[in-house]
Amino acid sequence: MSKSSSANKARSRSYKVLAWLRWLGGSALLLLLLAHATHYLTLAPVQALDRYLYDARLALLAPTKPDPRIVIVDIDERALAEHGRWPWRRGLIAELIETSFKDQGALLLGLDLILAEADESSGLLALERLEAGPLRANAAFADQLALLRPKLDEDGRLAQVMQAHPVVLGFYFSAGSDSARSAALPAPAMAASSPALQALPGWEGHGGNLARLQAAAGQAGFLNAVADEDGITRRSLLLARQDGGVYASLPLVLAQTLLGTSSMQPPMQALYAADGHWLGLQLNTPRGPLALRSDAEGAALIPFRAASGDYAHYSAADVLAGRLPPDALRGRIVLLGSSAPGLLDQRATPLQPSYAGVAVHASMLSGILDGRLAHTPDHAPLMEVALLLLIGLPLLLASPRMSLAQSAALLAGLLLGLLALNLWAWQGWHEAWPLAGPLCLLAGMATLQLVIANFGARGARRQLTRLFGHYLPPALVEEMSRSPERYTMASRSAQLTVMFVDVKGFTGLSEHLKPSELAELMNEYFTAMAGVIGRHRGTLDKFMGDAVMAFWGAPLADAQHARHAVEAALAMHERLSELNLRFAARGWPRLAISIGINTGHMVVGDLGSRQRRAYTVLGDAVNLAARLQALCAERGAGILIGASTQTAIAKDSSHWPLSRPCESLGEVHVRGREAPVEVFQL
Repeated sequence: MSKSSSANKARSRSYKVLAWLRWLGGSALLLLLLAHATHYLTLAPVQALDRYLYDARLALLAPTKPDPRIVIVDIDERALAEHGRWPWRRGLIAELIETSFKDQGALLLGLDLILAEADESSGLLALERLEAGPLRANAAFADQLALLRPKLDEDGRLAQVMQAHPVVLGFYFSAGSDSARSAALPAPAMAASSPALQALPGWEGHGGNLARLQAAAGQAGFLNAVADEDGITRRSLLLARQDGGVYASLPLVLAQTLLGTSSMQPPMQALYAADGHWLGLQLNTPRGPLALRSDAEGAALIPFRAASGDYAHYSAADVLAGRLPPDALRGRIVLLGSSAPGLLDQRATPLQPSYAGVAVHASMLSGILDGRLAHTPDHAPLMEVALLLLIGLPLLLASPRMSLAQSAALLAGLLLGLLALNLWAWQGWHEAWPLAGPLCLLAGMATLQLVIANFGARGARRQLTRLFGHYLPPALVEEMSRSPERYTMASRSAQLTVMFVDVKGFTGLSEHLKPSELAELMNEYFTAMAGVIGRHRGTLDKFMGDAVMAFWGAPLADAQHARHAVEAALAMHERLSELNLRFAARGWPRLAISIGINTGHMVVGDLGSRQRRAYTVLGDAVNLAARLQALCAERGAGILIGASTQTAIAKDSSHWPLSRPCESLGEVHVRGREAPVEVFQL
C-alpha cells in the first residue's frame, strides 16, 4: 500500500473519530441541559447564571427617568433624630398624613407600615383603668376623663384622619403552622373559588392593623415580597391566599383605588388560558380592562428603575416641618415608609445591594399603572426545551460537515437569534424567557468544536509533516494544516514548474578535498539551496549526488509557480556567492552551479516501488528541464529556462523584478527530442 493511500485512510479514520467525539459530547451536553430545563435535575451554576443574566438585562433596560406620579415620604434617620425613635405616637403619624393631604395636596397615600397594637403613649389606657377600678365612683374624674379622651386618644385621632382621606394600610402574611394571626385584616379581594386560585401559595399567619384603624381606612394590601435562593428580591406577589380568600398586595390595592375599580363589577377577576391554566388578573377600570400577567404563584417581576431614575424622596421630618418645595406632593401618590437601617426594611435587589422596601412597592405600583409588569410564564420550561432543541440539533447535525469558519458563523447566527428572541419576548410580551441554558449549550458546543478542531488540526499537522516534511519547510506545512483535507499524495496531472541544479566540475572538486571536508562543504551547500527553495514556496524533491531537484505548484497550489521558480534560481546564485566567500576563507574551492527550469504538464504524487516511494514529478516537461540544465555547460550559461516558463513569467510582468527581459538563444536540439526547442537565458 502506498504512503498516500495509507495516509488517506488514516486521515479518514481520524476524521470519523473526531466527528463521533463531537457528536457524543454535544449530545451529552444537550441531554444534560434538557434535564435541567424539565426540572429532572437542577444545575446550580446554570441557575446562578440565569439570575445573573436577568439582572444584567434588567440593569441594561431599566427606565432612567423618574415616575412623576409617585413620591416616597421617608421616615429616615433624620426624621427619627427630630421626632424620636420608632414607634412614633399615632398622633404624629396622623399629623404627617393630614399635612400630606391638606397642605401638600396628595392624591392617595399608602402605608408601608403596620400599626398592630394600641398606642399607650398618652397614658389614656392607664386613666381608663383607674376609671374602671379605684375611681369608678368618682364622677368628677369621669367627667374630666371624658373631656380629655379626644386629646389623649392617639389611635382615635389617626382613625379620624384615615377616615377623612384615601389611605391604604399595609399588612403581612407569614408561613408556618405555628404562625400567629394578630390584629385585623381587610376583606379579601376575591374568593379562592377556582382551582388556579386555590393553587396560589397559602399563608397560615398574618400581622394586621389595629381593628379600629383598619375599619377607618377600609382598604389594605399585603407587603410581602419574594427573595430568591441567592437572597435577591426580583419578584413581588400580586395575590396571596389565606383560608378561602385571596388578598391583594399594597401596590395592587393602590392601583385599584387610583383607577377607580370599585365602581366596576367585579372590580378584579382572574385570567385563565383555554386549558384552565392561570395567567394573571384583570382590573376592570372605567377606562377599560387592565390585564396584569403573573406566574402560577401570583408573582410578577419587579420593574425596577435605574438609580438615576428612582423616585422622588422626601424626609418625613421635612413634611412635618413644612420644608417641602411647593406642590411637591400635589396630585401624587405618596408611599409612607422607612429607609432607616434600624427598622429592617431593606432588601437586596438586582440593581442595589440595599434597597428600601417602600421603593420596591413604588416600583410595583409604577409597573401596574403602566401595564408593564413582566413575569416568568408557566410555559418557560417548555420554551427552554424548544430553544435547546432548535440550537442543539442544527449544531449536532450540521457542524461535523462544516469547516471551523462555517461552524463559527452558524454559532454566531444562533447566538444573535437567541438574544433577539429573548429581547423581543421581554419588550413585546413582558415575559422573562430562560437564557442561561441555551447560552451554555452554545458556549459548550463552541468549546467542543474548538477543542475537536484543535485536536484535528494537530493530527492533520502531524500527518502533513510526516507526508511532506521532507519536501517543504515548516512554514508551508503549517499553511497546509489550515485546510488539511485539500492535500493528498495521490498521483495527478498538473501544470507545474520544475528545476534541476547541478554543481559544475564536481568530479574535479572532489579530488582536491578530503572526504570529511567534501561532506561538510556539500552539507552547507545543500542546506543553503534547500532554504532558498523553501523561502520561494518550492517543494524540494531530492538530492542526486551533487544535483538538486525541486518543483513549484504542488502540493501547495501556486498561480505564480514559474515566477517563484525563476526568482529562486536567481536567489540561489546570490546565496552561492555568499557561500563562496566563506569557503574561500576556509581554503575550499569556489562552487559554480547551472540551473535548468521548465514549465508544463507533468504527473505529481507518491511514486516509486513497493519498497521505496517518494513525492516527485514525472513527464516530458521534467525531462526537458534536466536537459536544459545539462545545456548550461555547453552554452556557458548559469540559468536556462524553457519557452513555456518564459511565457508564464512574461504574463506576470507586473510582478517581475528583472530590469531586462530574458534573452532567447534560439531553437536548439536537446537529447531525447527530435524537434528543436526554444531556450532562454537569464
